[in-house]
Amino acid sequence: MPVPEDAQVHRELDLKGEVCPYTFVKSKLMLETMAPGEVLRVIVDYPPATGNVPRSMESEGHQVLAVNPAGQGVWEIIVRKKN
Repeated sequence: MPVPEDAQVHRELDLKGEVCPYTFVKSKLMLETMAPGEVLRVIVDYPPATGNVPRSMESEGHQVLAVNPAGQGVWEIIVRKKN
């Protein structure tokens, strides 16, 4: 899914080498430092994280804007912090 035009990324979190549940835990901790409505780009290379992180973010009330391949074996997860 393409990243929406209005989704300016405010922070980026590189979690290559991390596995679940740490991918979600570290993403959640980063979002806690951000203002409502800000956008976080999470980079992962652990395939299960491409499903687990978005599902967990949505259950926390955040908006998952995109999950896209970002190179060989790497994905980006774009999340807008809940208001």
